[in-house]
Amino acid sequence: MMSKSVDLTEHQISSETIASGGMLTVKRDQVKLPNGHISQREYVIHPGAVVVVPILPNGNVILEKQFRYPLHQVFIELPAGKIDANEHVLTTGQRELLEETGYTAHDWVRLGYQHPCIGYSNEVIHIYLAQELVAGQHRRDEDETLEVFDIPFEECISMILNGEITDGKTIVALYFAEKYLANMP
Repeated sequence: MMSKSVDLTEHQISSETIASGGMLTVKRDQVKLPNGHISQREYVIHPGAVVVVPILPNGNVILEKQFRYPLHQVFIELPAGKIDANEHVLTTGQRELLEETGYTAHDWVRLGYQHPCIGYSNEVIHIYLAQELVAGQHRRDEDETLEVFDIPFEECISMILNGEITDGKTIVALYFAEKYLANMP
């Protein structure tokens, strides 16, 4: 016997913009909870992003080292970036791969998506696998400084397990790719 589903929806009563920048908007909403009580929700509106798992013909993964200001440290990440207005998510992935690494890919597979910060943001990150790579010249923005390198896929997984890779989107994307590649004929 199936149990009756409970309505967990919160309903917006009012909304205000607390801050708005070039990429993010911070909102504060008053909401009516399912139990009838009133509460407050603060959250970030994000345009969405794409992360790419680029695999070289030898099986190595292209990664980047990049300083991330909010945590004041260098992180190891996959190529990724925000979706521009009216841009298709695959186009974002292709653009970011070229801009950051100089590579283009002839084979693209959509692996899925994730919601990385469900408690305080509406951000969605789309995940793609890029193969049949062709090297070229990167097209980084003036404010973007990266170190691009490649390592064997298995080493990426080891780096997750030993804490060298801690970026959430990179971890999720690598595990999606690992599962996909393991199930290929």
